[in-house]
Amino acid sequence: MRKQTMNRDWIATARTLNEALPYLQRYEGATVVIKFGGNAMGDDAEMASFARDIVLMRQVGVNPVVVHGGGPMINEMLKRLKVQSHFIHGKRVTDAATMEVVEMVLAGTVNKRIVQAINSEGGRAVGLTGKDANLMICDQTDPDLGFVGTPSEIDTTVLTKLAEAEIIPVIAPIGMGRGGETYNINGDTAAGAVAAALKADRLLLLTDVEGVKDASGMVMTDLTSQQILDLTATGVIAGGMIPKTETALHAIDGGVRAVVILDGRAPNACLLELYTEHGAGSIIRKG
Repeated sequence: MRKQTMNRDWIATARTLNEALPYLQRYEGATVVIKFGGNAMGDDAEMASFARDIVLMRQVGVNPVVVHGGGPMINEMLKRLKVQSHFIHGKRVTDAATMEVVEMVLAGTVNKRIVQAINSEGGRAVGLTGKDANLMICDQTDPDLGFVGTPSEIDTTVLTKLAEAEIIPVIAPIGMGRGGETYNINGDTAAGAVAAALKADRLLLLTDVEGVKDASGMVMTDLTSQQILDLTATGVIAGGMIPKTETALHAIDGGVRAVVILDGRAPNACLLELYTEHGAGSIIRKG
C-alpha cells in the first residue's frame, strides 16, 4: 500500500513538472518583482516556504527582486520603545524619532531575516535599502506625514549587476531625499516603482486577501486597467485594496507587463501564479 501511495505521489509530481514546462520556458530570463509582507513575515514556516519559492525561481532562470514591508514589526517596536505613532488616511506619520525606529526595523531586523531565510534555502541574497547606490531618490509625499517619501528617481544599476551575478536583491523601502534626508516609503509603492524602472515582466503583490473581488465577493481573476478604474469609481474596490490597485495601475503605466494581487498566505503562491495554467489571485493588464 505504501509503495502504491508513493508511486501515485511520484506520478503526480512528474505530471506537475511536465505541465509546468511551458511556463518555465516562458519566464526564463524574466524579471519578477515580489512585494512580500503581511502575516507571512511573522511565521517561520511561511517565511521558509516563501524563501524556497524565491530560490526555485532563481534556479530556473527568473530574476526575482524582493521588496518587503514590515508594518506589524514597526508597530511592535514603537510600542516597546514607547514611541507614539499615528496615521493619516492609512499612512504612518513619520517624525524623526519614528523614522529612526522604522529604519532600524526595516533595514535591520526584517531585511536580514528575509536574506537569511533565502540563503538558508540555498540561494544567494543581499539586503539593500533605497539609500544604497542611490537606488531610490524620493520627494516628500506630504509635509503633514513627515518623513514619508514617494520615489521620484530609481537607479537600477546595482539591481542589474546583482542579476548578472545571479544574486537576489532584498530591498527595504527606505529612500533618500535630495538633501540627504531619510524617508519611509510605502512597501507597495516602492515595489511598483522598482518594477516600473526595471520594466519587469510581473509585479506580484502578496497580501492577506485572495485578490480583487467583485460586488458579490468573488475573486476576479483577469482584469484590465480600465476595469480597475470602473470598479473603483463604483465603490466595488474600496478600503485597503485601493492603494494596491493604484500601485498596479502606476506600474503598468510605467512599463510592467502585468501585476498580480494574490494571497501571500497560500502555500507556494508565487509558483502557482507563474507556473500553472490557472495562476493565483487577480492579474491586471493594460487595457
